[in-house]
Amino acid sequence: MQTSLLRYARIALCAALALPLAATIASLPLRAQSAATTSTLTGTILDPRGVPLPGAAIILRNEATSAADKLTSDSQGKFSAANLPSGKYTIQVDAPGFTTSKRTGVQLTAGQPLDVPITLDLGNVSEQVTVEANAAASPAAALAPMDALLAETSARTEITASMIQNFMSPIVDYGAAVEMVPGAFTTSSDGVGLGQSTTTFRGFPDGDFDIDFDGVPFYDTNTPTHHSWAFFPAQSLGGIDFDRSPGTASTIGPTPFGGSIHLLSKDLSPLQNVRASFAGGSFNTFLYDAQYDSGTFGPSHKFNTTIDVHHMQSHGYQSLNNQNQNAGDIKFQYKISDKTVLTGYSGVVWVDANTPNFKATRCQMYGVSATNAYSCIISGSTLYPYTGAGINFLLTNNSDPLLYLDTQYNYYHVPTDFEYVGLHKEFGHGFIFEIKPYTYNYDNSEKYSNAVPITDNPALAGTIYAPLAAKIALCNVPNSKNILPCGVDKYNSYRKYGETSQISQVSKYGILNAGFWYERAATNRHQFPADPLNHWADGLLPNFSEKFDTNSYQPFIEYQYHATSKLNLTAGVKFSYYTVSTQQFADNGGKIGNLGTSPTVGLGNPAAFITNGGSYFSTLPSFEANYRIRNNWSVYGQYAQGSIVPPSAVFDYTQSAAGTPVATLPKQQLNTTYQAGTVLKLKRVTFDADYYYITFDNSYSSVLNPEGEPVFFLQPGSVTKGIEGESNLYLGKGLSVYLNATDDRALYSGTQAVSCNTTAANGCTASTPQITVSAPGYLWVQNTPSDTETEGVLYQRKAWDVGFFNKRVGTEYIDDGAYHNQATVNPFTMANAYVNYTVRTGGRFDQTKIRLSFDNLFNSSNETSIALSAKAVTQNIAANGTTYTDPFNTVGQTPINGQDNISILSGRSIILSVIFGFSPTKR
Repeated sequence: MQTSLLRYARIALCAALALPLAATIASLPLRAQSAATTSTLTGTILDPRGVPLPGAAIILRNEATSAADKLTSDSQGKFSAANLPSGKYTIQVDAPGFTTSKRTGVQLTAGQPLDVPITLDLGNVSEQVTVEANAAASPAAALAPMDALLAETSARTEITASMIQNFMSPIVDYGAAVEMVPGAFTTSSDGVGLGQSTTTFRGFPDGDFDIDFDGVPFYDTNTPTHHSWAFFPAQSLGGIDFDRSPGTASTIGPTPFGGSIHLLSKDLSPLQNVRASFAGGSFNTFLYDAQYDSGTFGPSHKFNTTIDVHHMQSHGYQSLNNQNQNAGDIKFQYKISDKTVLTGYSGVVWVDANTPNFKATRCQMYGVSATNAYSCIISGSTLYPYTGAGINFLLTNNSDPLLYLDTQYNYYHVPTDFEYVGLHKEFGHGFIFEIKPYTYNYDNSEKYSNAVPITDNPALAGTIYAPLAAKIALCNVPNSKNILPCGVDKYNSYRKYGETSQISQVSKYGILNAGFWYERAATNRHQFPADPLNHWADGLLPNFSEKFDTNSYQPFIEYQYHATSKLNLTAGVKFSYYTVSTQQFADNGGKIGNLGTSPTVGLGNPAAFITNGGSYFSTLPSFEANYRIRNNWSVYGQYAQGSIVPPSAVFDYTQSAAGTPVATLPKQQLNTTYQAGTVLKLKRVTFDADYYYITFDNSYSSVLNPEGEPVFFLQPGSVTKGIEGESNLYLGKGLSVYLNATDDRALYSGTQAVSCNTTAANGCTASTPQITVSAPGYLWVQNTPSDTETEGVLYQRKAWDVGFFNKRVGTEYIDDGAYHNQATVNPFTMANAYVNYTVRTGGRFDQTKIRLSFDNLFNSSNETSIALSAKAVTQNIAANGTTYTDPFNTVGQTPINGQDNISILSGRSIILSVIFGFSPTKR
């Protein structure tokens, strides 16, 4: 028995030793066969100047079997793949800042190694920041949160995707995203991303500059203000190109007046990724987001897409401001061939909010005290501040359904959608054609209760906390316009269709660009007085009601001439043509009056209407030059003109039944910009600076003629000039300091007077009050700060991205209509801080990130704007007689009384978010 066991043991041991040996021997001819049927593919990835490009993502795909290998170029831009079966391969290369390169039909022959050099073309303008950082071998440029381009011909700042993803709150809108740019600042009374923000740069208010998304302009139709918060939340943004100039001739849009903010969608990823994130924080704010990147897929892997959906809810900083936002977007790309690419985008946003539609007065904000002794006319009551999370404005109990500021009596419903399809086609001989048809819609339906002004309703004195029924009783008390004072039914909707197109020809001499922008918009707007206690029943006549169509046409041509290897000259011209056709219905006197129709219940015929319209044309030339002193140092100069069409409100004046059209339309505002600057990128320092000088016509104002109708006119011309600069200093080990500053002067350049004198020639009589509006040249243009400064400290190393930014805005002066410099807004600061930790282990959950953001870190409550009340203006005119004199001797003093409307910085916002990364296995 023992012998048998020993024999079996020896047999097992021999088998154990023999099997590996047999397997090795058997494999020898197979390996010899494999070596005879495979090959090695190597290559070098280069940028357009022939410089090796490290970190490029490379996909090698066997066209017969679809088997794929994924590689990354090394520090010398090289890659290598061995033991590839012979056959035809597709090589796809992706790198940040460059367009995707794809080579098909690359033949591998057994036993014959193949080396393939691949040169990438530059991508869109904001991505070139990364390219230029590599070109200059500058860590300071690579780590700069915002930077200028060496090739620029005007003052521009590129906001990188890294800045948006690491040094901004996850709930920002575009306005908050640009608030740290030189000369720019953004304010939002309800909190970052929680309502329509207001952005200003170089003193140009919203409406005096272009905003576009992937080259498609978007703006409101009644005046070129922008509804950005309802179109493009942070989840839609991949970068921002901020151009503080009218741009070149190819810069399209309704108002290339003060500059352009070019928003860019996210780049498509060559790799498949899934991201899910959750954020929560101040004001009961919560964000849920999911993003999917498909990577390339489909036949020959020509398809790619990214999808993002999110839900955000918040109570906001202001009282009774509940908000819900549901949104999603999808970007799709199909590479028909190496030279033909089709791209599509669709974004949908639904916003529901309970924002009261007014600003607080100084009395409502601060109440009556020894330090705020304004004439608030409140007997026996103490006012609560309007602004502040959890604080009630004029309310004692949020749960009381009869309080007229309850959420059920104030709500917005704002659905929007935005779509385009873009075709990029490259022909022979350097010709490139691009066309992008698009459509988008804004639909704002609001119902809100009016907060009755404290001094206009003495019956309310001492009854601030009375039940709603007592206040609503005032709805039945007619006033001079028979307007129900307790509620408003408001609607603003427009649908746009348009297209942008451009054909370019690239040669060794330069680049010729010619193109066209066309857009048609149909708008429907109204405001009706309404009774919130009677199912929001509308009054018979509206405060206003109108429908209008607008058409925009902008053909352009420009040529960039490569005069030398270092000097580029660009000259061009744009022709801007705009038409508007309005249909305005009879109203209660809010805009055009009852048109003299037979009165119904003393008001008029709601079906009566009047038509109006006009057209505007301007020729806008531009000339730019860029000279490259060295590879990392350039200077530039620019001359350009911009324009803006008048708002639809120029037709808002009391009209008769005959409906006499406007005899003379107000002319367009025009501006002329001269600027020069320089960009320098050293290893540890980046620096750019510019000087600008701008002459321009200002916004429209009006005075009444003897018939009581307003005469619209441009306010006095002005000159805006200043110096801007920004720099990033790399200190080492991931630590850098970012700085920018501006010094501005925006002054009226002359005196403009419009008066009704006592001569019979213009129909005036001796009893007609004389109104003279003047603006001495030494007065400041309103809302143009004297200076701005930004200081930032950043640490970006390994898994950590930490940053602190502080923005200071200097003194601003306030006008009210045509009355200049009645008050000042003192300097204020906004400080933000961000801490990010990213998992970078290379595993399945690679790129998972924890983010902590602090906006208004020091909880400042500085005033950011003042809107003087009509009563304040009336009191001032009464004190000065019928001829108004600018109160330059009171500039810098507190406004006249407590009835002016003010805005303050929203309180500190702290948001903690986690982005869960999930990288699927290779396909």
